[in-house]
Amino acid sequence: MTIHEAQQQVDIWIRQYGGGYFGELTNLGILTEEVGEMARWMVRKYGDQNLKPSEQQTDIKAAIEDEMTDILWVLLCLANQMEIDLTTSLEKNILKKTTRDHNRHINEQAK
Repeated sequence: MTIHEAQQQVDIWIRQYGGGYFGELTNLGILTEEVGEMARWMVRKYGDQNLKPSEQQTDIKAAIEDEMTDILWVLLCLANQMEIDLTTSLEKNILKKTTRDHNRHINEQAK
């Protein structure tokens, strides 16, 4: 699935099953919440926090994957609402980073 197709699929789902989009600020709040949920699992897997007893049986990789997908979903919703073509935006962003940073990280690693 391409990014464009993903935006279309989300739009179809929202219109068919979701009852319409939440407001942009609501979706921003949801996005923040989902990032926090992903951070919580990342801290338990890669950071210094231990799992709670109730989390011992959790597949942490699957939990992180689920939260990343929730984040993507909300980003796709926001892009649709704001009429942003994420394919074009990503292409522009890669070009910007390539132009600006083409030597930056390579030179930092050599230090």
